Amino acid sequence: MLEGFVISKLLILATTAFLVAFAWTPALTYFLYKYKLGKSIRSAVTAPMFAELHKKKAGVPTLGGLLMWGTTFAIAVFFALAAWIFPDTFLGELNFLSRSQTWLPLAALVAAGLVGMADDFMNIHKLGTNGGGIDIRHRLVLYALIAAVGAWWFYVKLGWDVLHIPLYGDLSIGWWYVPFFIIVIVATSFSVNQTDGLDGLAGGTLASAFAAYAIISLIQGRYDLAALCAVIVGSLLAFLWFNIYPARFIMGDTGAMSMGVTLGIVAMLTNSALLLPIIGFVFVIESLTTFIQIFSKKVFKRKVFLIAPIHHHFEAKGWPEPKVVMRFWVVSWIGAGVGLIVALLDVAALAQ
Repeated sequence: MLEGFVISKLLILATTAFLVAFAWTPALTYFLYKYKLGKSIRSAVTAPMFAELHKKKAGVPTLGGLLMWGTTFAIAVFFALAAWIFPDTFLGELNFLSRSQTWLPLAALVAAGLVGMADDFMNIHKLGTNGGGIDIRHRLVLYALIAAVGAWWFYVKLGWDVLHIPLYGDLSIGWWYVPFFIIVIVATSFSVNQTDGLDGLAGGTLASAFAAYAIISLIQGRYDLAALCAVIVGSLLAFLWFNIYPARFIMGDTGAMSMGVTLGIVAMLTNSALLLPIIGFVFVIESLTTFIQIFSKKVFKRKVFLIAPIHHHFEAKGWPEPKVVMRFWVVSWIGAGVGLIVALLDVAALAQ
């Protein structure tokens, strides 16, 4: 009976998030176009191939990520207030805000979203490195600062120092948990940011990853965390409705940064960070190809890929943008499915 209600709750919250996000998208779109909050494309001098491929995207509004984290935060606050004012009603039962499960990821979602929004504004007004906003090094520092707060919360406030190894068991790593936490969050944030380069690409791959972690949270009995993931998935689907090719607006760093940080924290909260490279396989490949390209150019003075990350490589080889995106979606669904299989086998193995 409890499981049936929880699943219904997740579906209701995901649907609510989709409808709410869908309903206020016209107002957001009007605002973005009215004030010309369009993305700046990299200079043809510094990145000629990229500029040629993406010249049609110049001026497409950024800041679309506000749709996801703004909707998620608003829904969380609404149902928390409903539970406080009407504690014994159906609305109150839909509350998913709890100190142990959702305070941290929700706070990180909003904080990282605000930092990403600042970066998007810098890009719009051609500020920062080469007029493109915050450069990679400074982004990594910002990711690390946000991650450090989360690591402190986990290690000091919650007393966590255990890393779960799928199909093996728990391993206490002591204070090493802090740098491990930071690495997970920074790597996930950077990888999601690298994936956000084509219409619908980041949104679709994030939806499959959060859906997988909603199921993992449900299996673990972390119902509030599962509900938060469900709300994020619902808002991502509404975003995708307007972001698929040709996009009405793009996610921007306000979306990529907030989603990446939150995904990493959810992976840590479920103690399944070692499943994240499988569930987020596309993100891993995207960031890995970026580092390979940078390393090869620095050391060997030559490029491995036409453009990095790899989705731009396929685009440069002549693949239509929707084909690249949809094939990457398929890979992301397979990765999420394999990750869930390992998670279920892990549960079965530990139950024996």
